[in-house]
Amino acid sequence: MELIIDGHNDLPMQLRGRYGYRVDGLDEPRPELQTDLPRLRAGGVGAQFWSVYVPGDLSEPEAVVATMEQVDAVYRMVAAYPGDFTVAYSADDVERAFAAGRIASLIGIEGGHSLATSLGVLRSFGRLGVRYVTLTHNENLSWADSAARESQVGGLNDEGRAVVREMQRIGVLVDLSHVAPVTMHAALDTAFAPVIFSHSGVRALHDHPRNVPDDVLVRLRDNGGVIQLTFVAPFLSADYRAWMAAADAEWQRLGPPPRPSDWPRAPRPGEDLTTMPDWPGPDRVVEPEYASWLAANPRPPVTVTQVADHVEHARDVASLDHIGLGGDYDGTTDLPEGMGDVSGYPLLMTELSGRGWSDDDLAKLANGNMLRVLRESERLAEEPLWPLAPAR
Repeated sequence: MELIIDGHNDLPMQLRGRYGYRVDGLDEPRPELQTDLPRLRAGGVGAQFWSVYVPGDLSEPEAVVATMEQVDAVYRMVAAYPGDFTVAYSADDVERAFAAGRIASLIGIEGGHSLATSLGVLRSFGRLGVRYVTLTHNENLSWADSAARESQVGGLNDEGRAVVREMQRIGVLVDLSHVAPVTMHAALDTAFAPVIFSHSGVRALHDHPRNVPDDVLVRLRDNGGVIQLTFVAPFLSADYRAWMAAADAEWQRLGPPPRPSDWPRAPRPGEDLTTMPDWPGPDRVVEPEYASWLAANPRPPVTVTQVADHVEHARDVASLDHIGLGGDYDGTTDLPEGMGDVSGYPLLMTELSGRGWSDDDLAKLANGNMLRVLRESERLAEEPLWPLAPAR
């Protein structure tokens, strides 16, 4: 199987919440996580964009600090396993990692709130090796509209367009997952280099706000970008999304105590990490009455065939040269059967092979298209800022 370049994995968030950023033990099975080294190897992952997500409702100064901590966690994780991971800044770095049998580790910021409306902060993150920024998460910004909120600035305003241009000028990919369609179009109007969707589905198969309409997929093809199809069940299945809405309504009806924070504090200097308050995370214990409702209303099945349907629709509209994969592992517990952790990619590849995909087709999906986008972004950048950038 071809090595996978995956567009989005939230392990750094889990490392913060569960372990106070401790990175030990990832070379052994970690069933409480969806990601560890044995399963990355089993899944054929050759390169991973690690998401350095922080919540969109943090103040901008807080978001910058927390994002820096997340970036640091990626570097510390790579340093802890030098035989398995290597930081990658370029397409050539990814290919060198493939050849050396190591997993190329790239960094993606999930939400422009982490930039604090500052091009200086953007350039600083670029120098730290950040290779994409998702323009928004689930909150609108002063300069960009999210898919989860009513439009406020008509997609992008002048500040937003300036951010897009500066990202591409320094070789940072513009990621349009999470943004509203009007923002997608505004970014494509502004872009002079390929853009990506790091973890999205297609709206023609399921009209979810996080999915991408066909008119945008056509423009993505013309832009030269890539949509990395995700495995998040409510983005794949209308039945699953309806079940989630009903489950949330039941939770609200029961009125249990507030759920624990989804964003635990970082460790303090000198703190014994083993004594930090426990963070229940996504597998938190639920109230007994709610558990009874869940038992009586099981989750609808979501299967690899539905993932493959989204992949094939994106291929049919945007073309084979503009698709990839972005699982969103450790960012969701809602995943297709048999694809509940990072070892699941071969199941999808087998499904697509059974539908007539050739080895060359699968190679483009797995890594070839994203390597092309990385290389083209580097070529078009006026001032690439990541470390060890090639001389111009």
